[in-house]
Amino acid sequence: MADGFKNAATRAAFSAAIDGVLRYVNKDEEDREKAFNKLIDLAQKFLGDTFQSKVFDSARELVKDPDSKWMRFINCALNELDPHVIKMNALNLGYQAGFYGFKKTQALKEELGCNVPWIILMDPTSACNLHCTGCWAAEYGNRLNLSYEDLDSIVTQGKELGIYFYMMTGGEPLVRKDDIIKLCKKHKDCAFHAFTNGTLIDEKFCKEAAAAGNITFSLSLEGFEEVNDGRRGNGIFDKVMDAMDLMKAHGLLFGTSICYTSANYKTVTSDEFLKMIISKGVRFTWYFHYMPVGNDASVDLLPTKEQREYMYHRIRELRTNECDLPIFAMDFQNDGEYVGGCIAGGRFYAHINPNGDVEPCVFIHYSSANIHDMSLLDCFKQPLFMEYKKNQPFNENHLRPCPMLENPEKLTEMVEKTGAHSTDLQSPETAEHLCDKCEAYANCWKDEADELWKNSEDQRKKRKSSDVLFGK
Repeated sequence: MADGFKNAATRAAFSAAIDGVLRYVNKDEEDREKAFNKLIDLAQKFLGDTFQSKVFDSARELVKDPDSKWMRFINCALNELDPHVIKMNALNLGYQAGFYGFKKTQALKEELGCNVPWIILMDPTSACNLHCTGCWAAEYGNRLNLSYEDLDSIVTQGKELGIYFYMMTGGEPLVRKDDIIKLCKKHKDCAFHAFTNGTLIDEKFCKEAAAAGNITFSLSLEGFEEVNDGRRGNGIFDKVMDAMDLMKAHGLLFGTSICYTSANYKTVTSDEFLKMIISKGVRFTWYFHYMPVGNDASVDLLPTKEQREYMYHRIRELRTNECDLPIFAMDFQNDGEYVGGCIAGGRFYAHINPNGDVEPCVFIHYSSANIHDMSLLDCFKQPLFMEYKKNQPFNENHLRPCPMLENPEKLTEMVEKTGAHSTDLQSPETAEHLCDKCEAYANCWKDEADELWKNSEDQRKKRKSSDVLFGK
């Protein structure tokens, strides 16, 4: 009870401080800097025991220079995004999930002896309005759904554990957009994020999303029109561009979700491509390494070691002050060094598929726990998750984080030891079959990754806290 009152009081204080920043959005730079510093001071007052003082010092240095890349990035967002969207994300993702929630999940992890994730990625449905070539999400089955009651129960239970950040994929999650908006409105203290193909975004939905304020989006792209539509269908690229125009006009916060392969890795990281999506209002981009999930998945699309090393350097280049592209880029696989390796199995996140199976990762389709049979917390205590906790990190080199892609023997061992079953209802794949596809890749990447890791150790030790955030 006391924790609840303290959280409510601190949230109210942050809310007032955020209002202070927004009040100066259209005023001079000096006033805006003062407002930012008040917010930083408040953060240090309440969160000083969570982060070192140099984190807050670095933030103050950042706001001093309005002409720096990242302050221009922040100021542009403040000028163009809906103020309610800014406030709800700063409050829910920044304070509620990022500080209060994260601290609580980490404390419960120690108290309960099991992983308690910071993020839950859940699939409202397996249904999709597209039929993309090679889409592993469709492997679950054609028309599975988590009911609104299921989704509400997941969030309600999750909040009790300190989980305030909920991502959604599918299928196509916006097939269920009415239920998603309903969920956002009920759980006003949570941050929601949808990975979507973008084709179901219309004027009405944009208005509802802006009114809720606490939902952001990642739109899927494979490259420019020819490549994108070759996989997703004719006319899809133009529909995504139209959706971006609508979202930008309504001040929504959105980015892109890009699977990089041996075929498209240079295109989707090129200046030309990035300038195009930035002009459409994209603020961030997630890059996901191609995973050969599914019985029929091709290994030919796996990047070579040279291509993956290119991605490693390119994403870090995009985050430097010297690169003038105003977009924040994240690489799910190559950024393992910033999060201590694999984050799955409930360490930082877990996945709930549309059948209710609680899986370690969106790419690891094995489980022995279902939300329809047990509580969310008991699902996190399932044998497979406990093996994840016991074995993480799966490699001391965090550029080789995954128990499937870079350490395939690990996943096979854990699945066999725990008796977890394949959750693919359409075409079940054994862990041995999946991991055998990764063995040659893992062996090929090992020496390259080890050399990169060795060369970056001294640099990591020298970095400031702000450098870690921006991946310099």
